[in-house]
Amino acid sequence: MPSSSPKAAANQPDRRRRRYPRFRADFRVRANYLVGNEYRKLQGHCRDLSEAGIGILLAADLNSGDVVGLHFTLPGLNSAWEICGVVRFRHGYHYGFEFLALTSEQQRLLKNFLKGLQRSD
Repeated sequence: MPSSSPKAAANQPDRRRRRYPRFRADFRVRANYLVGNEYRKLQGHCRDLSEAGIGILLAADLNSGDVVGLHFTLPGLNSAWEICGVVRFRHGYHYGFEFLALTSEQQRLLKNFLKGLQRSD
């Protein structure tokens, strides 16, 4: 009797699939986070951006779930952004942050900004 090996279900969702596409971006980001009883401020560098979050090179030791204050200005826009992000991914010093509580105006500005960028995924 031939043995049959189970095949992967064709309709299983791809765990790497993202809700929003990522785009290449290049600008400075300041991160503020709490260590013990003091806040630390570090300069980082944005590598990619989406409607839901941001990828930053940051010389820090953060853990998944840590909430960080992110401060940046999108190139070409004059308004400074001060938002919170939660660490969702880390590989070395490359962190992926999910944005928390963007205003409808920030969502609109971000969507328009992303239209001019090259996809990174």
